[in-house]
Amino acid sequence: MGMKSSATAKYKGLGKEGKGFVSTESGAFDNQPYGFNTRFEDEAGTNPEEQIAAAHASCFAMALSFELSKKGLDEGEIDTKSVVTLVEDGEGFKVESSALTLNAKIKGIEESDFKEVAEGAKANCPISKVLNCDISLNIESFKRI
Repeated sequence: MGMKSSATAKYKGLGKEGKGFVSTESGAFDNQPYGFNTRFEDEAGTNPEEQIAAAHASCFAMALSFELSKKGLDEGEIDTKSVVTLVEDGEGFKVESSALTLNAKIKGIEESDFKEVAEGAKANCPISKVLNCDISLNIESFKRI
């Protein structure tokens, strides 16, 4: 059985007027606001694409760190940014890309070898793998109000 992590999202109201709150099991997010205004306007809060960007940047940085460690390296610093782009797609939207930007200081590895390790980490970090996946839905309960 694999490791499981969870988050919850509540959304009150519908459409542009709706307001959501997202929380994570760890408490890192606790009722963080999100909605149309935090996604497409400048209101304070988060949005799903920002959360994907954070997940991708942190997952990639960790994957790269572990790949470098496997090569016997033990000193360095990795700074990663992910920019997730949301575009219109027919009647809705889709995540078009996640662009990773990496700055690193690593002791004991040549640049060409580092680039190879970084490309491997990009391809193999779990979030990179999930960004192009089948999605399933299990409606556990429904209540008409």
